[in-house]
Amino acid sequence: MALLDPDCVRRLLESADPDVALVFVRGECRVMPLDEIDERHRKLVVVRRADLPEAHGDEPVTEERVEALTRCLENTVRDLGA
Repeated sequence: MALLDPDCVRRLLESADPDVALVFVRGECRVMPLDEIDERHRKLVVVRRADLPEAHGDEPVTEERVEALTRCLENTVRDLGA
């Protein structure tokens, strides 16, 4: 069963706002501005857009890049106990 939605990962990569993060809340993947993530949800941040090298290049966001990053982030979420 997939934990993260590739569309959510795509929204993170394509966000015009560099200060967003992918957050796993109540079994759902969300892209949220960092300043809207309260203290109790900070521990649910999977990754900040600023921490992704994939988000800083000039390369287009392709389906292959989204799928590869989704798999990588899903592994991270599973390792953290989701």
